[in-house]
Amino acid sequence: MKKLINDPDGVVRDALVGIEVAHPDLRVDHENRIIYRREPTRPGKVALISGGGSGHEPLHGGYVGFGMLDAACAGEVFTSPTPDQMVEATKTADSGAGVLHIVKNYTGDVMNFEMAAELAESETGVRVASVVTDDDVAVQDSLYTAGRRGVGVTVLLEKIVGAAAEEGRDLDTLAELATRVNASGRSMGMALTSCIVPAAGKPTFDLPENEMEIGIGIHGEPGRHRVPLAGAREIAEQLVEPILADHDFTGAPAIVLLNGMGGSPLLELYLMYGEVQRILEASGVTVARSLVGNYITSLEMAGCSVTLLRADDELLGLWDAPVATPGLRWGV
Repeated sequence: MKKLINDPDGVVRDALVGIEVAHPDLRVDHENRIIYRREPTRPGKVALISGGGSGHEPLHGGYVGFGMLDAACAGEVFTSPTPDQMVEATKTADSGAGVLHIVKNYTGDVMNFEMAAELAESETGVRVASVVTDDDVAVQDSLYTAGRRGVGVTVLLEKIVGAAAEEGRDLDTLAELATRVNASGRSMGMALTSCIVPAAGKPTFDLPENEMEIGIGIHGEPGRHRVPLAGAREIAEQLVEPILADHDFTGAPAIVLLNGMGGSPLLELYLMYGEVQRILEASGVTVARSLVGNYITSLEMAGCSVTLLRADDELLGLWDAPVATPGLRWGV
């Protein structure tokens, strides 16, 4: 294993130090492993909080900033943050307008965020609403979930709902919007290689050179099936067709995310995006916005995922609104 680390057990701790010094608009509570905006949540604004295991950067800490999250809790690599972290983030980020928890559907994350919401409300009276993302069409249940996994639509939701929060919309309205965005998005991913968790020091799973895993999750959990390695055009078909079979994306503008899993170069990701858009156009899907790059990763895993979001004028307007975070920045 070759990695840019000091101590396999201190990777998250050391990365948080780097995030804080690299981005002066952020501050880090190192004791509780929480990333905040440098400036406190302005009075009257609903705070948006997310979090999860580390190893998926820029998700979630990279999306803290104007137009997206107010705080993000960092767990150990591929391990959910604790309820205590989430309670602390909730109490600190609240400005009196309430807090929206954005939670990927993984059992540990869902359980700990639910516990944190109850504790924060009972201890301080902070009003908390939650949305759980579950956009992965690959499998109904997985090693880590009951129901579908929450993956790429989480990024799109944090951007769109974050823009709505900046407008001053109230907690109930934001929760309804978040639920609508989640229901309108679908994702599917694949892997060419395994990731390596630093503390383990070896590949999470074995994948021969001549095979690929279709429907993989973001922790290396198994997907739909393992098949012989194919070209980009066939891979694109194996990712897009299950998404289109699961939800109708015709007759409305779509936002498309072609996401790298961390180990594939942009040259290959853009090549893949070209194949994906060709299939979408042939299927009658109108691509209104696109995003290509590493946005929800799995350490150094090679591969990619595709996320489609059925949008409308309101969602496109919120998508285009200014954003200033380490992971997304435009219009400012």
